[in-house]
Amino acid sequence: AMVTDGNSICRLLHYPALKNLDTKNAMRAAAHADINLLTLLVGATDSGLELLDKDGNWMPVESNEDEIVLDTGDMMSRLTNDVLPSTVHRVVNPANQERSRYSMPFFLHPHSNASLNCLPKCAGPGGSKYPPITAGEFLDQRLVEIGLTKS
Repeated sequence: AMVTDGNSICRLLHYPALKNLDTKNAMRAAAHADINLLTLLVGATDSGLELLDKDGNWMPVESNEDEIVLDTGDMMSRLTNDVLPSTVHRVVNPANQERSRYSMPFFLHPHSNASLNCLPKCAGPGGSKYPPITAGEFLDQRLVEIGLTKS
């Protein structure tokens, strides 16, 4: 299977309380899309997660502790020829800046040799929008683009 022996990661994210800080032009996490296939977000301890909708508006995501938010990533977008586009999201500062925020995302990654070629049912009349690439090549390319590694 595509995700067997993949590079999946589960992270615990801590956004510290912002008391006594000037946060007028700051944000807990700037707008971005995840690189991977899917991200599972287990209920965070505080609000702040927002998704960018198709009209370019930010929409707050309120989830209960027994719910999971599912974001599609850039690898899924490639596989589906943008039928399932990447979820652009951010984490804004809370109204109550005395509280920390914790979140535990699980980033589902395929194994490095998995093909990210467009699924046949998702290719439009013009074929795939993207050239062939493996998950490992795509991950390396994206890590260079965002400055986490060098080429």
